[in-house]
Amino acid sequence: MPFSFKLILIAFVSLSLIHPVYAQQISDANAPESAGGFSGKKALVADQFMVVAAHPRAVAVGYQVLKQGGSAIDAMVAVQVMLGLVEPQSSGLGGGALLVYYHANTQTLTTFDGRETAPLQASPELFLDAAGKPLSFFDAVVGGRSVGTPGTVKLLGDLHQAYGRRPWAELLKPTISLAKKGFVVSPRLAGAIANDQQRLSRYPQTREYFFTAAGKPLPQGYRLKNISYARSLETLAKKGADYFYTGPIAQSIIRQVNTAADNPGVLSQRDFDIYTVKQRQAVCAPYKAYRVCGMGPPSSGALTIGQILGMVSHFDLHTKSPDDLVAWQVIGDASRLAFADRGRYMADTDFVPMPEGLLDKDYLQQRAQLIVPGQALAQVQAGSPPWALPLTLADDESLELPSTTHISIVDADGNIVSMTSTIENGFGSRLMSNGFLLNNELTDFSFRTHKDGYPIANRVEPGKRPRSSMAPTIVFKGDQPILVIGSPGGSRIIGYVASTIIAYLDWKLPLQEAINLPHLVNRFGTYDVEQGTVAEQWKTGLEELGFTVSIRDLNSGLHGIAFEQGKLVGAADPRREGLAMGD
Repeated sequence: MPFSFKLILIAFVSLSLIHPVYAQQISDANAPESAGGFSGKKALVADQFMVVAAHPRAVAVGYQVLKQGGSAIDAMVAVQVMLGLVEPQSSGLGGGALLVYYHANTQTLTTFDGRETAPLQASPELFLDAAGKPLSFFDAVVGGRSVGTPGTVKLLGDLHQAYGRRPWAELLKPTISLAKKGFVVSPRLAGAIANDQQRLSRYPQTREYFFTAAGKPLPQGYRLKNISYARSLETLAKKGADYFYTGPIAQSIIRQVNTAADNPGVLSQRDFDIYTVKQRQAVCAPYKAYRVCGMGPPSSGALTIGQILGMVSHFDLHTKSPDDLVAWQVIGDASRLAFADRGRYMADTDFVPMPEGLLDKDYLQQRAQLIVPGQALAQVQAGSPPWALPLTLADDESLELPSTTHISIVDADGNIVSMTSTIENGFGSRLMSNGFLLNNELTDFSFRTHKDGYPIANRVEPGKRPRSSMAPTIVFKGDQPILVIGSPGGSRIIGYVASTIIAYLDWKLPLQEAINLPHLVNRFGTYDVEQGTVAEQWKTGLEELGFTVSIRDLNSGLHGIAFEQGKLVGAADPRREGLAMGD
């Protein structure tokens, strides 16, 4: 590792050591957690291995694992448990994750679904009030009602058994040590706590952890210990990941959820007993000379990105530039068309049939013909893709707010992990158990079950996995991987990842510049433009093309690794606290 980069890392570590209440549930058009501002970051070039994640402490432990000969999966385990300590608002043991894995020796690509599940006692009316109306979002989120069966620990354990090299307990040890000694609250975490004081104060364990003895939000620079988290990891280090689901940790989670004041949930031991990580076939969409591969349902990520890229492939984006408004109009309209299909058809296919032709070449060409360069689409509806079992469905009404995190890793043997991990909304359900926050993933379901007499695909059902927008991605040219990428950001993840791929492949921007590029995202008709960037100047031009434009805080967390001329190039999003590290 270059000497100058080590100095930057040491300095960074030492310094580091929106929410309206909805009358009814509407499409997920709300803002993600607030950005902490841009920080200057440079890409890192390495020869052997690379890890990119959202916090320097987590990156450092992953780097050490790789340097000691650990696999990409080993590093992922170490990074995730550390993120659960130092970035608790975004992911952790109480949440879920989706992971795309490339095994270099066999050249095989597999995806692993560690998404949370709805409790077996959950009814389709879980998020409806006594009058049958959808609850407001945060009335549903805060408390036990929104908590699904966590999947992250099972994912870590299963994949370590299959692909790990270093001892399981060794991977947890650095986080156990730091949790006991205390870590320095970062600017990002301090800001998140300050912005969510009311909800974080609702439950005693959460309040005691995130506030000082005087009742003030933890400030930047505060040294925070988490003895409960250390004990949980010590238990898992001794007894293995499966003990999370069978022992007292699960029992205390169930108790916390089902006795949450004013908003209890319905988790049971049976939900933990039957939880499994599902190995699923990757969804790969052709894009010019490339294949863009990621998670299939219950994620909508790879399918929606594949649709966007399939439509824009009919336009000469490679002849455009990042400041060409017609190029952004084409991308925005393609995104809006893809989101219309996403809202109607995409959900957990273990429960709901889905059209087989969402990525059909002819279908996407027909959808692309609706796009007129220079003139924004006035109206958009879901299309009629080919499928074997037609079913009339209503459009989804779920609201998907992050917090989430993304990890990209390449080990010395060329094995690749692209993993997006989450507890959904920032600080999840605001319930803590055993030193970690519990998810609110069930609010990723549509609160309504039917609309106009037709079922909604992404409705609540017992044992079902809520639809996600997480898009851990690996891009191939021929048989060779060329890019590992992903991001947090709720349903805007899809736009963040798609536009970064276009910037890197079509506009030939260096990876760091592609990640730094101002965000423009159109999901439901309003074109969101990133505030504080040059893109604000494009507002009038986009309006002249026919768009309604909103200047917004668009807080991605893109973490990528590119394969270039035998080297690894790692880049972290300047909007967050992460970085790249490798040798």
